[in-house]
Amino acid sequence: MVRRRRLLASVGLLAVPAAGCTDDADTGAEADEADTDAGPDDVGTDATTPTDAEADDAAATDRGTPTPTAAVDDLDLREANVTGVDVEASGDEYRFSVTLIHDDDGEDGYADWWQVETLDGRRVGRRDLAHPHGTREFTRSEAVSPPEGADCVVVRGHDQTHGYGGRAAVVALDSGATRLRRQGESWSAFDASDCPNRGSYRRRMRPSRSHLS
Repeated sequence: MVRRRRLLASVGLLAVPAAGCTDDADTGAEADEADTDAGPDDVGTDATTPTDAEADDAAATDRGTPTPTAAVDDLDLREANVTGVDVEASGDEYRFSVTLIHDDDGEDGYADWWQVETLDGRRVGRRDLAHPHGTREFTRSEAVSPPEGADCVVVRGHDQTHGYGGRAAVVALDSGATRLRRQGESWSAFDASDCPNRGSYRRRMRPSRSHLS
């Protein structure tokens, strides 16, 4: 009887380290679950989509506040669509932060740049995109120097397969107001009538270069 008790006690001692190993294994699994897949290059924004479907004629907020992105459910994602623009003035330059969406996953080519144009179609700045960004909204920024006297510009996306098309943005530089416009499947011209809040921002003229020196 004494010998059996000693044997049971030995078995109990062996079970204690085994339980400790089991607890360590659980802790490791929890640590693995805490890992994230965010990388330094994954800086696209997941912008909030407004509930109002009338997004083609949406007005931007004042400069310094990002423009809410337009609803994307009804967009042709074969095109590089502009869904939001934020503009910030700095001396002679304006820093454009442009949000695009394109089906980089399902198309042969990807959205490879966005550009800023004058109303007569002359390009004054471009941001190249070096790689695909999936099928999600993402934002990239670039400083642009529009020509003297330009107070309204066009922002367009471009993709490798279809070129220009989809939704573009017409932006009032001095107010930062943005109007989103559909182009269809190709490049479309815009004019002064497409500029948002044209009557109000003309009262705040861009300072001349002599005042900035």
